[in-house]
Amino acid sequence: AIQKYKELQPDIVTLDITMPEMDGLEALKEIIKIDSSAKVVICSAMGQQGMVLDAIKGGAKDFIVKPFQADRVIEALTKVANS
Repeated sequence: AIQKYKELQPDIVTLDITMPEMDGLEALKEIIKIDSSAKVVICSAMGQQGMVLDAIKGGAKDFIVKPFQADRVIEALTKVANS
């Protein structure tokens, strides 16, 4: 995730809290170190509310809870894109 961020410099990043090599919170911290204005949306499963709060405190701009609802995904991405 970190290497791809450096290579692609995307407008918006979506990170799952649970990822194989590095969890989403660690990846978020690394991305924010590279670019403090990065627009990151965290994805989480139900029951991970504490981690979502940590992500928001760590610089995530919004979050989406799985299973995804299309309206909520569009709302979060639009909000972050316009921020």
